Amino acid sequence: MGRVCPWWQAYTFDHALRRIVHNPEKILGPYLKEGMTVLDIGCGMGFFSIAMARMLGTEGKVTAIDLQPQMIRVLKKRAEKAEVAGSIITHICEPGNLGINETADFILAFYMVHEVPDQASFLTQVASCLKPGAKFLLVEPVWHVSRTDFHRTMEYAANSGLKLSGNPRITLSHTALFIPG
Repeated sequence: MGRVCPWWQAYTFDHALRRIVHNPEKILGPYLKEGMTVLDIGCGMGFFSIAMARMLGTEGKVTAIDLQPQMIRVLKKRAEKAEVAGSIITHICEPGNLGINETADFILAFYMVHEVPDQASFLTQVASCLKPGAKFLLVEPVWHVSRTDFHRTMEYAANSGLKLSGNPRITLSHTALFIPG
């Protein structure tokens, strides 16, 4: 835990073929509605951010958050090309601090929590960003995160005031859907 994936390595899995395994519309469709405010934490190069911006329509907003400026630069270029840049706000966070004060209707943390050194603090920050009735989808890769480590992360989430609402099926992934507790 705590090792951040180098930005250039994202090119190996963040491409069009990924839609076969992780189709954003299928995975996120049940949770998103037009006009929502969404946080994509650990957004990388924008695989989910761009899809969510399309799903939220022109009235919706995605705040794409990442630690690495290189990821944000690529995301901005991809969002321009996809014609959704106006719906995506980017934010470069600091290690250990999301650095945002906004609340959201939905938060996504896809394949990134295992890279966070202080998961308890991180999940407390996430919980503080959820509007009443909002949802937080946490997804971790089965090849990086053991079941034991994932359960520990879920305990941190519960201690942060998050309540488990379900475990949606996502290929090659441990999942937890939370609501404010």
